[in-house]
Amino acid sequence: MRIAVASKSGAEVDQHFGHAERFLIYDCAGGTPQQVDEVLVEKYCSYDPDHVFRKPQFQAIIEALAGCKVVVTAQIGDYPCQELEKAGLRHLTTAGPIDAALKSAHATVCGCGGGGPKSCGRHTC
Repeated sequence: MRIAVASKSGAEVDQHFGHAERFLIYDCAGGTPQQVDEVLVEKYCSYDPDHVFRKPQFQAIIEALAGCKVVVTAQIGDYPCQELEKAGLRHLTTAGPIDAALKSAHATVCGCGGGGPKSCGRHTC
């Protein structure tokens, strides 16, 4: 299972979806999560509190995250979150170390209770 993480630092989930300029892509199949890619994106947020949904920027992010099942961010607006779901991507809002976030994201999709890919025994995730 591939999981996209919005991280500025590279160690923590520390970016709002709309402020992210990159997503770190992790492959969680086979036990220990491994970073397999880093995708650069145009910021979705225009910093205008009344901005309209920016469909071209949002669609470009969706395309950049192709193959991922979950997107992990520190924050996300309601509408972009709904649009992620429509695009087939689950979302997890959390902050802190990426390793812990990956375990939570895996549990969100797999239903394995948070033990992570190594302990769930479900290799189809």
